[in-house]
Amino acid sequence: MIGIGPVTAVFPEQDLRVTDLPELAELPPRQREHALSLGIERVRCADGATEVDLALPAARGALARAGLEPGALDAMILVQGRVPQYLLASEATRLQHLLGAGRAFVTGVGELGCVSVSAALRLAAALLRGDPRCRNVLVVTAARTPTRARYRSPMTILGDGAAAVLLTGAAADSRYELIDIAVRSDGRYADLFRIDYRDVPSARWVEECADESTYSFRLAVDSSKRFAALNAELLAHNGLLTEDVAATLMQNLSAGAFAFWAESLGRPIHPACAGNLARYGHLGPVDVLINLDDAAATLPPGAPALLLNSSPVAAWSTAVLRRTDVGV
Repeated sequence: MIGIGPVTAVFPEQDLRVTDLPELAELPPRQREHALSLGIERVRCADGATEVDLALPAARGALARAGLEPGALDAMILVQGRVPQYLLASEATRLQHLLGAGRAFVTGVGELGCVSVSAALRLAAALLRGDPRCRNVLVVTAARTPTRARYRSPMTILGDGAAAVLLTGAAADSRYELIDIAVRSDGRYADLFRIDYRDVPSARWVEECADESTYSFRLAVDSSKRFAALNAELLAHNGLLTEDVAATLMQNLSAGAFAFWAESLGRPIHPACAGNLARYGHLGPVDVLINLDDAAATLPPGAPALLLNSSPVAAWSTAVLRRTDVGV
């Protein structure tokens, strides 16, 4: 039995309305109209803070809520950001040192965009199930916009924040029990979104979509098929029917994306997702953790939930979780 949560989220103090983002004045009219139609009202801005700066208070908060001292942590997985502060340096061990988790097994997980957090959850579950000496694993993730512009055409608007969650070998003190999780990827989309950074000053970095039609149509169709197969596979493997699922959650990209997925999946997306989209914008791998935590209050004990996650690199994941009676 694998227990997850509760989640501790941390956001920078600076809070900007999307209508006040300076880059909107530089966008062509069609893109500006699109940016304002995404269902995002505000974003948090980290300014000079690094992703580790954001991750540290989230990690401390998650351990404090669990009543666990950093020195008692058995493992910690840092979901790596897209742009590290330094090349060659280790952000995972930097966080370990600042946190005081000297005896923990530590590693970083990345390369899958938003789905990197799903890979971290899968690795954490494997550690808990496969190593009797491992009783707890802290998963930490942070998102910080890597470029001057927060609008990622044709997808979303990026915000900054961090989240951490403790996984344990028992669900007694957890918000959810992790029943199953699967992650899939497809290298055909490996550089669909990218930043050309070599020999380019960071102030001039730009996120580019190599082919917007591929993202908007081909990847959307492919993703719909992937989720249909993944969801059916995991539900069947765990003896569940589609009608057993009490809630479906996913990452936060846009109001249009929620409408697309509700139609494609034939079921509504939990309103916690749209609420966090409006408040924070897209937070990369942080999205699914804060959505899962906010949805907990709406689910009765024992209710199964699906947690979907995808990334344009491209990768997909589905997790099956069950609400515990903690915090009800």
